This record gives sequence, structure tokens and C-alpha cells, in this order.
Amino acid sequence: MQVITVKKPELLVPAGSLDVLKTAVRYGADAVYIGGEAFSLRAKAKNFSREDMREGIEWAHANGVKVYVTANILAHDPDMDSAREYFRELRDLRPDGVIIADPGMFMLHREICKDIPAHISTQANNCNHMTFKFWHDQGAKRVVCARELTLDEIAGIRRNIPEDMEIECFVHGAMCISYSGRCLLSAYMTGRSANLGECTHPCRWKYAVVEEMRPGEYMPVVENDRGTFIFNSKDLNMIEHIPELAAAGIDSFKIEGRMKTALYVATVARTYRRAIDDWFESEELYNNNLPWYRSEIGKCTYRQFTTGFYFGDPKESAQIYDNSTYVVESVFLGTVEAVTDGGRIKLTQKNKFCVGDTIEIMKPDGSDISVSVSRIESEDGICQESANHACQVIYVTLDNGQGTRCEAGDILRTDAGKEKK
Repeated sequence: MQVITVKKPELLVPAGSLDVLKTAVRYGADAVYIGGEAFSLRAKAKNFSREDMREGIEWAHANGVKVYVTANILAHDPDMDSAREYFRELRDLRPDGVIIADPGMFMLHREICKDIPAHISTQANNCNHMTFKFWHDQGAKRVVCARELTLDEIAGIRRNIPEDMEIECFVHGAMCISYSGRCLLSAYMTGRSANLGECTHPCRWKYAVVEEMRPGEYMPVVENDRGTFIFNSKDLNMIEHIPELAAAGIDSFKIEGRMKTALYVATVARTYRRAIDDWFESEELYNNNLPWYRSEIGKCTYRQFTTGFYFGDPKESAQIYDNSTYVVESVFLGTVEAVTDGGRIKLTQKNKFCVGDTIEIMKPDGSDISVSVSRIESEDGICQESANHACQVIYVTLDNGQGTRCEAGDILRTDAGKEKK
């Protein structure tokens, strides 16, 4: 049995588009995982065309960051010819890993692009060291743990698998009601299968009971007066437990969220980057900065937080019974696309803000600059009192020449007043 060597983990961040990939890289990711336009379990994400995937991989590699591509659907026979072609494309694009759940897809990968490392998805229900050894014997480099494992179980796996077998675990983001995300509820209720990337998230819906002799009479489901959202899980958040995660021998800390905004990705990536770096510099530094980590993570959209199964079965404490809404504490205004010599900021506006508003420049190094908006102009140079047209390209001038402190890739955000949306 091996002794666990504690080493600095990889920070693995999601990206649903090329722009978000670049944000993830700028804000601290060691690696990014993306999906193509097919064979990914996030069909509703923007995902990557072949051209975007090529550009994203090249851009990440130029910045010293790895890219892993998902091919993690549970494929049916009609999918296999297209999957074969997809793996041929990946062979040419040369990502740093392919994430696979289905043994048939694994066989195609081994046949066509075996030089690209195979990572076994959490969808494959990886719960014990024998499963890890099985995939190691098949040639896989990495296995993603089932989300239902405790830290003690993960440490036990680490001690009993080959040293070159990597362990990846989710540390932050949305949780699924079904075992390792293998859910049939969406397919049953809407005809759109979660296992083919088309989940409609019926676990977030509100339910009632109908008695068979009283059709159309809906009786609310109430558990201890907490409400009716019986399948709705809290979001995973392990920012306060970096030491325990590292001690379990996890090689890669994975953030969930390929359908999230650039603001979400930047906030989570920057916070976990700093927490990991701080811990490996000194325990005192990490402990001193815990309030900042908590504050920053709280500025993401989230559904309350849980530590999942890492410290044992959370039972009812992991569920939210009274609503299915996100808590929203920061609003994404846009990503800085360019800064003119005079300090005007070019961006594609994401949410409304006005002249006179106080907003924040969110920098990759962890600093935030509070500034006031003095002028908003359209592309044609027409002044506007507010930016209220989604996706409008605008130029923003900040008070006292503060725009010169911006760089392309910086995120602009504002306080949402801790409202729920």
C-alpha cells in the first residue's frame, strides 16, 4: 500500500465557449475542459466548433495551459460512425486529454487516437480502487471519482492504485440528484436524455402529489414545512477544505460549470487559484485569507452550499426544499475587449448599467478596482445614459482616467445587492 504524497493539484476549469476558455486561462486555470458540438454531456452549452477548438487549444498551449475535450455521452449504435469521425478530428487537434464514460467510446478512442490520454468520466461510476486499476490496465491515464465518495475513500483509492494513475475530483459547482449524474428523469419526462447531453434539469422543478381517484387535484409535497423542491441539491463548495482535498492525494481539482458565464468562471478560478497557491505557500497564509475566499465565492451565482459527500452522507442537509432560485450577489457587465489610448473601454454589454454607477474591475491577480462610470457611447459615438441592450458593443469612460488601469480580458461586474433572481 502506497504512502500518499501531497502535491500541488491541477486546477481544472470549465469553458463553454472560446471567450470563456480565454477567461479561464487568464484567471488561473492550469487546465480547461471543453465540449465539441457533439458527444458532450452539455448539449445546451455553446460548445466549440472545430475552428474554435483549434484556436482554443493553440491559445491555451501558448499560455502553458492544458485542454481536455469531453466525449462523455453514453453512446448508442447510431452514434458510433459519427464518433469515429470525431475522434479523427481530435487526433488532428491534439488536445491534452479526452474525457470518456462509455466503454465503446473508449475502444474507438484507443483505436483512433490512443496517443491522446484518456480520462474516465465520473459518469462511469468510479467508486473503488479495482475500477481505477481496471481502467489503468486498459491504458487510461486519469479517472474522475464518483461524486458520492468520501475523502477517506478517495485516500484509500490513492493508496491502492499505481502511482502514475491520476485522480480527478469535483470540488465546486452544481450537484446532480442521480448517482454520478446518470439520470433518466429528463428523458422520461421530456424525451431529452441527460446521458446524451440534453438534460432539462427536472430535479429543479416544483412537484405535487396527485391521488389516482382525484385526477387534476394537486396536493403539495411538504417535508417539515420546508417546501416542495424535493430533488433540488445545494451546490458543492470546498474552498475551505483545500488541505483535506490535497491530503487525500487528488491530482486535479475540477470546477463544474460549462454553461456558466465568464464572470462565474473568472471568480471561481481566481479564488481557487489563490487558495491553492496560498495553502502550498503556508498554512498561516491560507487560514488568514479564508474570509476573502468565502467572500469571493459568495459573489458567484449559487444555490446555497454543501460539502457534498466528502465528509460522509449529507442526507437532507444537502437539499434545498423551499425554492430553486440562485443567489446572485454580482452582476456580469462584460469582458474588456480593448482599451484605447485615451482609456475608453470597449466591451460587449451583458447586463444593464448606467452613467454614474459604481462598478468593479476584476483583475486576474486577485485585486478589484472600484470605479465610477462617467460616459457610455455606442459604436457610432452616440452618448447613452445607460447600457441596456444585451450584446450591444459600447465604449465606456471611467472617472479620473481609471480606464487606463484596465487590460483586455479584465471582467467588469457590479453588486447585485444580494438579490435572488
